[in-house]
Amino acid sequence: MVSEETTAVREQKEVARAPEIPSEFKHLLSIRKSLKARKPAFRRQESWRYKRVSPSWRRPKGIDSKMRLKLGGRPKSVEVGYRSPKEVRGLSGTGHPEKLVSNVSELNEVTEGEVVRVSGTVGQRKRIAILEKARSLNLHVVNPRRVREAES
Repeated sequence: MVSEETTAVREQKEVARAPEIPSEFKHLLSIRKSLKARKPAFRRQESWRYKRVSPSWRRPKGIDSKMRLKLGGRPKSVEVGYRSPKEVRGLSGTGHPEKLVSNVSELNEVTEGEVVRVSGTVGQRKRIAILEKARSLNLHVVNPRRVREAES
């Protein structure tokens, strides 16, 4: 038996569609996608060597740093040339600005043209409430993950 909550989530996917984006944005999004495919995974210096050093990027600043000097055989460093086009920078994969929502009241702050992303830390009960409210406001939810069916 399918619960009412699961049905609401399924209807959410069918009803609210993402707003249309201009054609020049579509072209810039395709450029961003091709640039991201060629962009290396920037790793922190010596993170492959020591477990205690996190791989998240930090700029190499040491006076004898081979990575700072950009010597061959070392990982690539972050540079301006890896940036995406300014007009589509920071947009979602669909080309829309996103609004991160963690409760129902934050849905009232969503402006026209924005899409909603439900925070990953939101539980099932609150997620269902957010999806129902978004559906009533006719907002597109980027991640309407399937909600587990209620136990009978």
